[in-house]
Amino acid sequence: MSDEKKKATEAHMRATAKYEKENYDKVLIRFPKGTKERIKNTGNSVNGFTVEAVLEKLAELEGIEQE
Repeated sequence: MSDEKKKATEAHMRATAKYEKENYDKVLIRFPKGTKERIKNTGNSVNGFTVEAVLEKLAELEGIEQE
């Protein structure tokens, strides 16, 4: 086997972009400087940490509203 990394084809990149567009919402979030490092220092990825925090807060708020 070759050590060269395989490059994604144009069709593969289009398929991936289409899948992401159909299945995910993208959100740009701005935090105060230093927040990214603080999140990384917890051992989590920034994306994973953010998704988990937002979903937990939504569940909390939706639970309160349903009572």
